[in-house]
Amino acid sequence: MPFGAHETLEAHEILNEKINLINHFSLYTQMVQNGQIRSMIDRHLQTAVASYNQLVGYTHDYSAARPMQTSGPGILSGTQPQQIQYGLRQPQPVAPVLQGTLNDNQVLCAMLSCHKSSAKLHMQAALECADPNVRQMLQQGANLCAEQAYEVFMLMNQLGQYQVPTMNDHTAKTFLHTYQPMQQQGAAPFAQ
Repeated sequence: MPFGAHETLEAHEILNEKINLINHFSLYTQMVQNGQIRSMIDRHLQTAVASYNQLVGYTHDYSAARPMQTSGPGILSGTQPQQIQYGLRQPQPVAPVLQGTLNDNQVLCAMLSCHKSSAKLHMQAALECADPNVRQMLQQGANLCAEQAYEVFMLMNQLGQYQVPTMNDHTAKTFLHTYQPMQQQGAAPFAQ
């Protein structure tokens, strides 16, 4: 079963991206001091390796794609909005620092960027694939990266490292309440 040009090129891009993520996360485990962060990196590394191996395996022998685990330790489910700390609390100034190693905050920032970028790349690649198995693996990869990005965000938010700016409640409501529900009149125009 041959792949189309899109599947071949998109799989190539995702596999290179995944190698980069795995290599970086392996370095991050050596730099972090916080055990909770190291444990999270290890879980994310295991998921990245499994995802990489699954796509490589499929591109080698077209074996059926198996769904990867999307729940369990480290994957967020049941997070409530009230768990997020909103508002700015005297955020610390940030600027690039040229040094040999990264501190825990820099590692978390790098992880968040990697996951966000990977989720976007996976979804963009999925939209270009005709092969349903490759498409499913890439969609699954996008969802896993999005969940892991959210896990990193939640930890950063809890530690006060990722603060969520807010706007006046009245301003937000005024802005969003300009959108009104559409009144339905009979059946949808394209219903048969």
